[in-house]
Amino acid sequence: MEESRRGGGEEKEIEESVVSVLEEAKEIQDSVSVHISKTLSDEQPLRQRALVLDSKIISLRSSLDSLLSNKLIQPSLADKLDEDLQRARCIIVDGDASYLLPGHAQGKFLRMFLGPINVRASRKDVQLKVKEEYNSYRDRTALLFLLFPAALLILRSWVWEGCLPAFPVQIYQAWLLFLYTGLALRENILRVNGSDIRPWWIYHHYCAMIMALVSLTWEIKGQPDCAKKQRGVQLFLQWAMMQGVAMLLQNRYQRQRLYTRIALGKAKRMDVVWGETAGVDGQLWLLCPILFILQGFEAYVGLLLLRTAFVGVASEWQVIFCGLLLVVMAIGNFQNTVQTLLVKSRFKAKMKRTKSKQRLN
Repeated sequence: MEESRRGGGEEKEIEESVVSVLEEAKEIQDSVSVHISKTLSDEQPLRQRALVLDSKIISLRSSLDSLLSNKLIQPSLADKLDEDLQRARCIIVDGDASYLLPGHAQGKFLRMFLGPINVRASRKDVQLKVKEEYNSYRDRTALLFLLFPAALLILRSWVWEGCLPAFPVQIYQAWLLFLYTGLALRENILRVNGSDIRPWWIYHHYCAMIMALVSLTWEIKGQPDCAKKQRGVQLFLQWAMMQGVAMLLQNRYQRQRLYTRIALGKAKRMDVVWGETAGVDGQLWLLCPILFILQGFEAYVGLLLLRTAFVGVASEWQVIFCGLLLVVMAIGNFQNTVQTLLVKSRFKAKMKRTKSKQRLN
């Protein structure tokens, strides 16, 4: 009898606990719904203010350029006001108010892989976490970009008697496909969240993805005359090693440059500064020759692949396609680097003129 009473008491106690938990869950849900509704209603005026301020900054910069072109304002004053406007925009787009501004449209590439999912983060710490992960991914892949082809070339000479087997090369090509797909996804997400990644670099990674996919179907021929048939593959692996060295240097120098620009209020924390925009002249003197040599070698490998196809050594369509893509990517990289250096040189000349006028005054 006692056990039956005790069992009934415990049953009633747990039933009451479950009912209490259910009621508490409903109360929390109602409170959160009220909080979200209140937050959205309070957010709308702030969003409108941020949009108006952003439009005002754009209008003032346009007016400033017009006054400067018509020589209605002193260049030194125009430079100072332009820097102040740039700092004001950085405060808005780089702070917690950034999520109030419209971001870049989510492109077809993201929709193709992720579907209609909004990847824009509402909190700044989440956005910065995305960028930190992107930088970490680039650091890891730069090292692999150097070591993977180096290992294949060393094994080719020491173990495989000068003739690369198809399977390890295809593993490398599959890894390249994974690498460039990951970079393109991360860069598109960064762009949606306010980063200034240049469209060319994203398009470059699209081209590299297509080339890696096509090269997976490329038959790697062996003996006889293996060295001649695999000359294009060997040169491509050597180019990949050079690319790995350049990526390591770019990753190091671009961080230094970006930190400086952020401290001066001339860049946002979500921005990405590429290697050829590295800060001091010594860095540019080191990086620019490497970049130009790399681009020239990339074009050379592409032309060599086209030559091997046209003379009949390896006439598969994959060889022609990869050769054309390498040439196109080399030309695009060269144009983008030259344009960046021209912009940088004009900016430096402008800064020198401003300093010299300040000394004279």
